[in-house]
Amino acid sequence: MLKLFLLFVGLLAIGLIVWHIGPGRIYDVAAQLGPVALLVMLIPSVIMYVVEAYGWKVTLGPSTKDIPFWRLLAIKTAGEVVNMTTPAGYLGGEPLKVHLLTKHHVPTVEGFASVVIAKTTKTIAEVLFILLGVALAFWTVGAGGSSGQKVLAALLSVGLLMFGTAAFVFVQRRGLFTGLLEFLRKIGLKIGYLENREEQLRSLDQMILEFYRHKRPAVYASTGLFFLAWMAEALEVYVFISYLGGSAMALSAISIGALSVGIKGSTFFIPGSLGAQDVGNFFLLKDFGYSDVAGFTFAMLRRFRELVWIGLGLLCLAVLRGRATAIQESRTLDSGNGS
Repeated sequence: MLKLFLLFVGLLAIGLIVWHIGPGRIYDVAAQLGPVALLVMLIPSVIMYVVEAYGWKVTLGPSTKDIPFWRLLAIKTAGEVVNMTTPAGYLGGEPLKVHLLTKHHVPTVEGFASVVIAKTTKTIAEVLFILLGVALAFWTVGAGGSSGQKVLAALLSVGLLMFGTAAFVFVQRRGLFTGLLEFLRKIGLKIGYLENREEQLRSLDQMILEFYRHKRPAVYASTGLFFLAWMAEALEVYVFISYLGGSAMALSAISIGALSVGIKGSTFFIPGSLGAQDVGNFFLLKDFGYSDVAGFTFAMLRRFRELVWIGLGLLCLAVLRGRATAIQESRTLDSGNGS
């Protein structure tokens, strides 16, 4: 109920902003962006998805060495569409990635280990990116007034994110999944699905721990790649502002990109961060000196990018599922012929 209320408040705020600016002014700016400009604006997000896929790839085990990179990219894109469109938030798409990997003979334990490790390295990179953005924001807009308050709020948010990430890494080192199983037993809750897979859960925890202990270069490489992917967010900000006729500066673009990531992350409990993300981006650009029209159009362009990738993700999911069904039917047919 609270989510629906916050969603309603966010949509109401968007409506008030449109009324305040004037739909005509917004349309005039948006109309100047032709198809070529919109395609160019998608380039940073393409870079982001490709680099993120490489960041995930380095955490995968030997069973995936024969899977083409473009297919891993498609699996990642399909998983992300679930993350963006379901109430499960940023975790719902990870089991889907594991499921799609099993269609390529990747053991479930290996697949789950990779998504847990990749989620961890991505979050560490996110913390570093937001910290960089907060530091640059202090330098560019100062610590006074409403801008300073938003920067301080972002600093508090990233502090909580750092604490959560450190706790997540600590729990992984102690045994994430077996620890969860033991906790459920202590409170008297036994889930048959987990109880029947206790050995698999122990193997999963061991695989994650071994990766952190013996594959540190891969951990650092994955974190570095994810950091570069987050920096593509800053490139997107720079491109958007340039096309909107504003004065784009690299340092400001990094700050806006990082603070925007912080806004989206802190409103994950709202489906799609709808309303909260848009209003947050609107006021964020205003704090950096851009006009109301530029701020609102920027927020809508980010939504446009998300819609494009949702469409691509659904397409990837349909293709991957179709291919998996075809493989399964082929195996069934071969088995029938063999008998």
